[in-house]
Amino acid sequence: MTLRNYINGELVKPHSDKYLDNYDPSTGKVYSLIPDSDERDVVDATNAAKAAFPSWSATSKEKRSEVILKIVDLINRDFDKLVAAESKDNGKPIWLAEKVDIPRAASNLHFFATGILHFASEAHMMENRAINYTRRDPIGVVGCISPWNLPLYLFTWKIAPALATGNCVVAKPSEITPMTAYLLSELCVEAGLPKGVLNLVHGLGPKVGAAITEHPDIKAISFTGGTATGAQIARTAAPMFKKLSLELGGKNPNIIFEDCNYDKMLATTLASSFANQGQICLCGSRIFIQRGIYDRFKADFVAKVAKRKVSFPSDPEAKLGAVVSKPHMEKVLSYIDLAKEEGGTVLTGGHQVHLEGEYAQGYYLAPTIIEGLAFDCRTNQEEIFGPVVTITPFDTEEEVLLMANSTDYGLAATIWTENLTRAHRMANEIQMGIVWINCWLLRDLRTPFGGVKSSGVGREGGFEAFKFFTEAKNVCIEL
Repeated sequence: MTLRNYINGELVKPHSDKYLDNYDPSTGKVYSLIPDSDERDVVDATNAAKAAFPSWSATSKEKRSEVILKIVDLINRDFDKLVAAESKDNGKPIWLAEKVDIPRAASNLHFFATGILHFASEAHMMENRAINYTRRDPIGVVGCISPWNLPLYLFTWKIAPALATGNCVVAKPSEITPMTAYLLSELCVEAGLPKGVLNLVHGLGPKVGAAITEHPDIKAISFTGGTATGAQIARTAAPMFKKLSLELGGKNPNIIFEDCNYDKMLATTLASSFANQGQICLCGSRIFIQRGIYDRFKADFVAKVAKRKVSFPSDPEAKLGAVVSKPHMEKVLSYIDLAKEEGGTVLTGGHQVHLEGEYAQGYYLAPTIIEGLAFDCRTNQEEIFGPVVTITPFDTEEEVLLMANSTDYGLAATIWTENLTRAHRMANEIQMGIVWINCWLLRDLRTPFGGVKSSGVGREGGFEAFKFFTEAKNVCIEL
């Protein structure tokens, strides 16, 4: 299958007429080809978006909402097809794409399509002298660059608020997992989305992503991905005074106090450690356990993790599927070797899993638990983004806060305690953009999403996304 770019309402070949191999992670084999696009394709997409902007921005919010909701209906109609595509492209179990990825993609579009109908700006009276009101106008052409771990989920998370607020979009899905974005472009054609409103350019980051970032007519960049890439985007975009929203890496702490609801904590920690093969920026990769329950937790956690089945995506018993690519698998394995060099002990996992038959060359890793590492070693400081966690005992709040806050990252934390005062105290002191108390990944789409420190700049979600994709203009009228 050969994918095409979606530019000016049509599915087109790249200017280069060259293509990149797209691998099925479960088999390690090429199963489709994606456009090897370059700056010429980005120029075409930007020109199409510029031409479409006057009409789309003048379209009523009710009409924009209606068009986006048509796309939601088509996603729901093609649910099984999109689930199968996401699973194959990413390597994740089918049940996970069915439960999380595709439902959330539809929810994202539905939320922002309906949310725009209720988005309002502010007005301020000046004691019978004047009235100020704030307009929220679309920016123009915006760039959206999304990652490979939750492909359609995070792609729609960006384009939905951009489109709903009246912007036109030049978007780049990950070249590692492009399939569902391509299928979405087909649905956009069917839904009657006006030409040029949304444009998808497939290809490599140094070519396509860089061209989007550098184009002077693209006025804002929303990016989710690695911190190093985010820094490069900022170096390019900041001198051009573009608006930036950067959702970057994480090295998230999971803090477990002795007074936790133990059974609920243990079940949730299994998920928060290894969901999507640990390839979620919100996974808790550093687990801190209060010393009084450390040995109990260690025994129970290791026993349960050791039994989790790693298998091909269509296996209904698979708890973990393949990681996304061979280079990523090799990166994760290199960190396990590093952990051993730093004095860590692998309690379970720590190796590649070899399946049989057509899946023999797939990219499978056993879920891995490591103990005995210093909190400030590289393994505990650098983002691994795979099915690897470390466990560390602690005694006091002050000690665990020091360890939890020690990294350059500050995306999310999970805290387990039945002490309400402690929960508030910890939430106040921990340096994260998101804090879950006695839960994990419980998401309300109205809430702001994002991190601090090297985990990003700005916030996504809810009306925060609408604010990012609009420019505020104050109008003062003397009475």
